Amino acid sequence: MAENMTYTSLKEDLKRYLERGYPEDTEVLAQIPRLINLAERAIAGQLKILGLINVVTADLTLGVSVYEKPDRWRETVSMQAGAPRRQLFPRSYEYCRSVWPDEAERDVPEFYSDYDYLHWLIVPTPVATIPWEITYYQLPPLLDDANQSNWLTDYAPNALLYRSLLEATPFLKNDDRIAVWEGFYRDEMSKLDVANIRKVVDRNVTRQGA
Repeated sequence: MAENMTYTSLKEDLKRYLERGYPEDTEVLAQIPRLINLAERAIAGQLKILGLINVVTADLTLGVSVYEKPDRWRETVSMQAGAPRRQLFPRSYEYCRSVWPDEAERDVPEFYSDYDYLHWLIVPTPVATIPWEITYYQLPPLLDDANQSNWLTDYAPNALLYRSLLEATPFLKNDDRIAVWEGFYRDEMSKLDVANIRKVVDRNVTRQGA
């Protein structure tokens, strides 16, 4: 029976690959969870693929122009609002403020921008409470003893392993292994990018019968 990667199995694999982390090697044991965490964040920051996209629905509220971004948000893909849905267009913060300087004025929303890292600005300020849909790239739920798996362990285990090993090399001052793990990691990331491109193309191709 095939075994899937888990947080626990990844920690054990890292100890074997590094030949470190056994009971007497307490410093390395303590560092392994942090190395995995760094690897997850690095991969999520580099990949823009379907597996890391999330869609949430909420409401734009009458008279409210600033909204909190979802937990683990990384980058906005698109927004739609209203019924029927209408596309909201991304613009710079300065542009949004220039076209709608008075938040007290209300109209049908047309644009959005990053207000700061944790919030969006929506303009015009909504004239009513309307449905809102956000599509965005997210950081997967991070691994720990209570959360044994996520998208990376399920669909990109090799990339996660090699990136974790790459994160470990500076800590262990084992610089001669950097090129090795980096090569394996880049190869796995390239495969993920190619697979994602194929999925995107498949979604946009209209198939016709013979």
